[in-house]
Amino acid sequence: MAGVNAAVRVLIVDDDPLIRAGLAMILGVSTDLNVVGEAADGTEVAAAVDACAPDVVLMDIRMPKLDGLAATELLRARPNPPEVIVLTTFHADEQVLRALRAGASGFLLKDTPPTEILRAISRVAAGEPILSPTVTRQLIAHLGDTGADARRRHALGVLGRLSEREREVAVAIGRGRSNAEISGELFMSVATVKAHVSRILTKLDLNNRTQIALLAHDAGLTG
Repeated sequence: MAGVNAAVRVLIVDDDPLIRAGLAMILGVSTDLNVVGEAADGTEVAAAVDACAPDVVLMDIRMPKLDGLAATELLRARPNPPEVIVLTTFHADEQVLRALRAGASGFLLKDTPPTEILRAISRVAAGEPILSPTVTRQLIAHLGDTGADARRRHALGVLGRLSEREREVAVAIGRGRSNAEISGELFMSVATVKAHVSRILTKLDLNNRTQIALLAHDAGLTG
């Protein structure tokens, strides 16, 4: 995560040089973001991260040698990995959903307006989710119910490791609630909510709130 006053360091990964150039131009107008490197394929990501130490990686989901899904899985398995935002041309993409389950913080369509791209990168760097509950539901619905029963059983089993209070916080995250909103709904301080979120992530070996939200959705607990 970038420091309070430091520019967010961004690595752009896409096999299309025009896309890379366009994104670099968009990000270049912001004094809060700094493009520290580029990569043309998932096979180049590990070395680029080692060389550039980015806070956020913009990751194309479809690349010829190693795709964005595999690259995200490898990256998020490393100690202290950067945040990952996957880039796609499709609203409903099975690889995007798998990348989110692997630890990506969210996804952006390649035709997303520049101001929204800048806002999304800044939010992810600050540790905030960019994937709304509505988008999550639509993504899962568009991809159908294949394996839904198995995912529900798995998710309920995983969430069963939590205390009752932690489970309530997890469900609230799945409904898109902020820490402040969870604080009001569950009658606990924001600091306590943050402590619960940290414990959930540790207990379930998860990377971020998006993964908590997906578990709550898979378990059928978000209404």
